[in-house]
Amino acid sequence: MTATDPIVLLLGNWASDINVYSIILRIFVSAAISAVIGWERSSKRHSAGFRTFIIVTITGTVVMLLDIHVNVMFGARLFLLSAATIVSVARIATRSLFLNSRKQIMGLTTSVALWNSCIIGMALGAGFYTVTIISFLALLFCLSRLPAFEFYLKNRANHFEIHLELKNSLNLQNFVTTIRRLGLFIDAIEMNPAYVNSGLSVYSIAISISSAELKKYKTHSEIIEALRSLDYVYHIEEI
Repeated sequence: MTATDPIVLLLGNWASDINVYSIILRIFVSAAISAVIGWERSSKRHSAGFRTFIIVTITGTVVMLLDIHVNVMFGARLFLLSAATIVSVARIATRSLFLNSRKQIMGLTTSVALWNSCIIGMALGAGFYTVTIISFLALLFCLSRLPAFEFYLKNRANHFEIHLELKNSLNLQNFVTTIRRLGLFIDAIEMNPAYVNSGLSVYSIAISISSAELKKYKTHSEIIEALRSLDYVYHIEEI
């Protein structure tokens, strides 16, 4: 393995070889960067948190080290353990997804981040220190800084979906009439069966902004705030 990685050039050729010191370094760095990602997820009360991210990332690092060692010993060019690990982590991440009572898919970002952390761990196990650090910083930026920008874009999109709780099912027609008068178009209405015995009429409604005036000046938050003032609306929020 040639010392072409900038960090390897800084540390020395020993960091690119498979030896006790490089293995300790890679596992230590793997634990450190995954701890930061895990802390970010845990701070937002996500299911896969601190320990999960550390374990998955270290696993990716160790598996890649094992694959490299096996290939060197037997002169092979197969990374079977790494491939199997990626598939296994993807399946575990998929199982962390769930559908809440409002039919929202929850945990998708955390699941993808978990899978990505495993691959970052493999890059570190292969000795790509610079790629690992850059990937880690990119992942951390996506998780911690992009949500605000994503909310900004989402709040100004022409299409959005709301969770609506009406005090009486008879009020649905009034709500639809009000929506149309505001310059909004209803794409779909679905009654939520999870609230059948709650005494409320609960719906998931997909809405499009058809009015040019609303598109120019109003955000989803302002539209929902206006709808919240209706007497027969018990609760309303964007989903």
